[in-house]
Formats: sequence, C-alpha cells, structure tokens
Amino acid sequence: MPPARPTTFARPRPQPAPTAAPRDAPPGRPILSAATAAAFFATCAIAAVSLTGNPKAGSPVVRLSLARIGDISGPAGAAPQAPEEAPGGAPFAAATLELTNAPAPSPADDAPIGGEAIITLSNDPSAGSPEAAPMTALPRAPAAGLFAQGAAGPLPVVSADGRTPAQAYARPFAADGKPKIALVIGGLGLNAKATRAAITSLPPEVTLSFAPFAEGLQSWIDMARAAGHETLIEAPMEPRSSPESDPGQYTLMADAPAAQITQRLDWVLSRATGYFGVANYLGSKFLQSPASVAALESELEKRGLAFIDDGSAARVGGALPRASADRIIDDQLDGGAIAAQLAGLEAQASRTGHALGSGFAYPITLDEAAKWTAGLAQRGYQLTPASALAAPR
Repeated sequence: MPPARPTTFARPRPQPAPTAAPRDAPPGRPILSAATAAAFFATCAIAAVSLTGNPKAGSPVVRLSLARIGDISGPAGAAPQAPEEAPGGAPFAAATLELTNAPAPSPADDAPIGGEAIITLSNDPSAGSPEAAPMTALPRAPAAGLFAQGAAGPLPVVSADGRTPAQAYARPFAADGKPKIALVIGGLGLNAKATRAAITSLPPEVTLSFAPFAEGLQSWIDMARAAGHETLIEAPMEPRSSPESDPGQYTLMADAPAAQITQRLDWVLSRATGYFGVANYLGSKFLQSPASVAALESELEKRGLAFIDDGSAARVGGALPRASADRIIDDQLDGGAIAAQLAGLEAQASRTGHALGSGFAYPITLDEAAKWTAGLAQRGYQLTPASALAAPR
C-alpha cells in the first residue's frame, strides 16, 4: 500500500527555492489562453474578418485557424483588448468562443497550435445572461483596480469601490437548493501532465490550487480560468516535522516576526494574478501559533483574499472569508478508498447542507473525482466552487 499523504492540498516534495523574485514567465513562446483567444478573435472580427450568418443563432460568426495565432500574442503578459462595440457602434452583448480540434496548451509544450476557432458575436442582451447559457470561461486576470505593483511583482488589492479579489476572481455561483459539495485539487503546476488533466477533465466548479514555485504559473492559472475553474495559490507553512520537511525558502515560520511573515507571503502572492484566495501548503506547526495566524489573516484581509485550508486550521476564526476541508479524499491512493471518502462528503452534505473535500493531483485522484462529479447532480447534490462555502467566522 502506498504511504499515506500528509493532510495538505499539496504533497510535500523537494522543490528548489527560487533565488530571485521576478514573476514567473512561461517558457518559450507565450501560451494563448481561451480568454486571450476570444479577445484576439473578436478584435480581428472588428478590424479585418468578414462575418457570415450563423444558421443556428442568426448571429455573426468568425472562423479562424489557430495555427496562425501563436506569434501574434504580443509582449509577454499583455493580453489583447476585446472590442467593446460591434461594427456600426452597437455594443456586443456576448461573444461565445468554440475551439474545434485544438489540443489543450501547456507551458511545457512548444508544438504549433492547431485546430479552428469559431466565435459568435451577439447583440442580444439576454445572450450573456445565466438563463440564456451557462457561464464557462472566467475573465482574464488581472482585473482593473485589483492589483498594485509590489517589490516582487503585482499584488492583489481591494479596489477603490470596495470590490475584493476574493469576490472578483471567484467563480459565480447560484444555489439550487440541493446540498452543496466543493472539491479542491491542489499541488498543481508542478507536473504539466497532471495539471493539464485537472484543468481539462474536471468540471469547472472544481477549485484548483497552484504551487507558487510552478514554472509558468500565470499561464496555468490563465488556462484554468479559461476553462472556468476558480483558483487558489498555496502558501508554504512550517510543519511540525521542520526542519526535516522543508517547504522552501519562502516558508511562513511559526516563530517569525509579523514583518517577515508579511514579506514572505507577499512574495507568494506576487507570483501570479487571478486567484481568489490562499491555501496552506503543510503548516501543522504554523497554523497552531495564534500570533502567526493573526499576521497571516491580517495581510490576507488587507488584500481582500479568502483563506481555504485543508482542515489544519478548522478552529481558526477571522474576519476574512474562510473555509476548511472536511475530508482529504486521497490519504490512501486506492480507487475504492477515494470513492469512499467522496461518498463521505455526500453523507456530510446531506446532514449539514454542505461539505468541502480536498485532494492532490494524483492520476488516480483525478480519475475518481471525474467519475464522481459526473453523477453528482443526479444523486441530488450541487457541485460548488470552494469560494461559495467561504465566509467570515
């Protein structure tokens, strides 16, 4: 039987600590996320592409080859701007992007992008409403007014009108009256195959949690949001087994002064944008220190972020949005054991109205989670983003 996984979103594994603080950039040429593609295609539609009638919707559509967009994405980190008006000055109410025969991109891949994209532009105000069509892709990050330049990169901030990153980057959710179950899959970004599988094989309601040391982290988060997943970023925290288990150079230490905790946390937060909150990576010692937790929560509240933990901080309160996992679904790497833990989440949701599970991006975990989520609604439960279960305590 494989060894049990520690109770954390991300399984501890040795990772080289970065020696410099600049924000990660994806290797090779920039990756085109679905949100970037939509903006690019819509811009081309306004500028140069002839529009043909859509026999199904009666709306104009654009068909473009994905093989020709790889070198037109512009400077790294700069997203093409989506048009705000249709030809003739009428605002577009909605734009729907459909990718056909296009492989999922990866920061580890350098192959040319293939397939075809079809974008439908609509002036019908109801076209973008939840009643008209389910929302999939989340807006590209960062959102205006929700970031400021820090010493190591962009940092989340509360906007002038009071909107927080926790609100802006969470996946929209409407309860349907059924018991709610959320699932967080963590440790993402460290293995390209597993990360790509989590993004593409799991429903968009599943929350994905990324390691801050991941190469091409922003590209992965962009890809996840384009597929509809809300995201978390993981802060390494001191475990009881320290120093034998060393989460890395930017670990939040239990006995560190508040200024150091803030400095290291800000480095983690500067690695990317588009996450609605922070998850713990380890932290069994750090999360038992009231002073350390107070420093953590103070900085997260200041930056308008939520805190989702793996159960290690279940008794910790705070004014910021909080949620703790009720079960870790893959402590035993066995399909039957994982299925039993998922069934346990259903039982708890039936009793209390909601439940939150966490797991790591093991292939067996992803396989079992995909099978479980496929039949969840038919069994009378609502798959829910973790942000919808987060609330002040």
